[in-house]
Amino acid sequence: MDLLGSVGLKVEAFATAQECLAGMDPESTTCLVLDVRLPGKSGLDFHDELKRADIPVPVVFISGYNDIRMSVRAMKAGAVEFLPKPFSEQELLDAIQLGIAQNRKVRETKEALDGLRAHWSRLTMREREVMARVVRGFRNKAIGASLGVSEVTVKAHRRNVMLKMGARTLPDLVRMSDALEAGGYLKTPERIL
Repeated sequence: MDLLGSVGLKVEAFATAQECLAGMDPESTTCLVLDVRLPGKSGLDFHDELKRADIPVPVVFISGYNDIRMSVRAMKAGAVEFLPKPFSEQELLDAIQLGIAQNRKVRETKEALDGLRAHWSRLTMREREVMARVVRGFRNKAIGASLGVSEVTVKAHRRNVMLKMGARTLPDLVRMSDALEAGGYLKTPERIL
């Protein structure tokens, strides 16, 4: 713990997996260092529990045993690193820094998606229908025909979509739509035209 504190990392130690789960702050950038052998349940089982609970925290495993099967299981489950003892201080620091960087990126992606969702929620149903067609390359006239509205009305909705979504260009809007779809936010009716 002194090592981690010496490089400016805030460190919290927990005696059990349950104590760790209760003490974790979901809003902080985190990397969890887990011993494979924990009191009660294994570190691998705890990692599986975190994944099932959709708690996306990067994990660095340490172990007193150089067990290939355990290391493969840990890495397949998404561990940042599996460090058998003895390992160097630098190896541990590097693995933790990688985990923190991964966690920061996941959090930034989530925040960006949350922002897009907030913009999306301000669109009317008609604006959503127009956006779905615009990002797939339909022209205003074709959109109007498919929705039973005039081309002028489509242009007005399109302008509102661009403003409400904060898109400066059509490629911006397409990227936003792709991100919403990849994040599982767009519902099937908007995807199927």
